Amino acid sequence: MTIRMLPRCTLNPAKAQPPMLPHCPNVRAGLGLVMKTVLFLCTGNYYRSRYAEILFNAMAEGMGLEWNAVSRGLATDPRNPGPMSRDTMAALQKQDISVANHLRLPMNVTEADFESNDHVVAVKEAEHRPMILRDFPNWVTKVEFWHVHDLDCCGPDETIPHLDRAVAALLSRLGNVMPE
Repeated sequence: MTIRMLPRCTLNPAKAQPPMLPHCPNVRAGLGLVMKTVLFLCTGNYYRSRYAEILFNAMAEGMGLEWNAVSRGLATDPRNPGPMSRDTMAALQKQDISVANHLRLPMNVTEADFESNDHVVAVKEAEHRPMILRDFPNWVTKVEFWHVHDLDCCGPDETIPHLDRAVAALLSRLGNVMPE
């Protein structure tokens, strides 16, 4: 069996074009190439899921994988200051991952988000399983649950490395999946 590799998706940064179309997260803007997508969920779409999304995309591109990630929240909080947690931005910048193209306000998950993504990860089972059961019960069996704490349980010095390991492990699994 021969596996044909698709050309890498790259965008010209000079065109100031967003990397993904907001209404269709698995199509690269301007290229029309359908990619597989991961949806990362946390409560507020402000700290953990945003970090996982941006890290996943940077690592997947570096690995040459045709996967992309998006993130949403199960109960966003308008009281969060700014578009993204300072801890998330600092951790990404420490890894030389720019946040400039990712500064958007947190977004609530919808049924369409579950339908349009190939894989769904909720970052903390104890926190998110009840929310998904309440709001999206038909999807709970299709969600991969992690056990990554929020700031109420531990600081970024523990959470960020945990997300680093979990995202790397997910990418390793997805990279070993044979194409359909």
